[in-house]
Amino acid sequence: MIIHKIIPGTFKLDGGATFGVVPKTLWSKAYPADENNLCIFALRLLLIETGDRKILIDTGIGNKQTEDFYKHYFREGHHSIEKALEEKGFSADSITDVLLTHLHFDHVGGAVKIDESGNSIPTFQNARYHVSRKQWEWAMEPNQREKASYLKENLLPLENSGLIDFIEYEGEYFSGISIRFFSGHTDGLIVPFIHYQDKTLVYTNDLLALSAHIPASWVCGFDTRPLISFEERNGLLQEAFRNNYYLVFQHDHYTECCTLKNTEKGIRKDKEFKLEELL
Repeated sequence: MIIHKIIPGTFKLDGGATFGVVPKTLWSKAYPADENNLCIFALRLLLIETGDRKILIDTGIGNKQTEDFYKHYFREGHHSIEKALEEKGFSADSITDVLLTHLHFDHVGGAVKIDESGNSIPTFQNARYHVSRKQWEWAMEPNQREKASYLKENLLPLENSGLIDFIEYEGEYFSGISIRFFSGHTDGLIVPFIHYQDKTLVYTNDLLALSAHIPASWVCGFDTRPLISFEERNGLLQEAFRNNYYLVFQHDHYTECCTLKNTEKGIRKDKEFKLEELL
């Protein structure tokens, strides 16, 4: 197995929404905000080579939306998933599988592109797209709170392509990659557990978007079911501490990976790593 880090750019989100009911006097010490109360979010995607497969986990925001849409997110970088892959020596046509942790626009935006004729088509023509059935059904009939995060132009071209495989069960899905479902952030979110040599890397995506979310009670304001989020995060943190898992953060601009320690206040971040240090 070979793991690559793919970074098409960064974007910003409101700090208050990022940390929910946690007061700014607390969260700003753990994760900085700019003068407009905006926090930088990374788009740290993973490309995993295992056997004859090249598996891309999530696709970022993409670059096909209008500038009127993007202006709210203060993007930096090119945000082309194709270009980001090329920077690592891969073409879009070489990708065999795209595993979508969930279907919010910042995770699935790059899955679809506009071709030379102005048509919306899957970016990865030779790949199967994998998503949990629960998440797909949730996205097709979204609640009012999440509706703005599920863009039809990201989803319908995938549905029409016939390239989607729906994931029904937890367990080993690809060789060396197990998946589990969580429902506090959004229904049917997938967290991949990557078994690399003697290590387990947990790609937390929006279950724990930032290392600053590690206190289980620091639930993100975007989560649809905050009490379930608390229970899911707390359970994962306890498990990760007991089993010496490494957490890999998709959105944390400052911390790529970390281990955990047990303190009088509960599970907290311990040592920080660059992903390359673990490989």
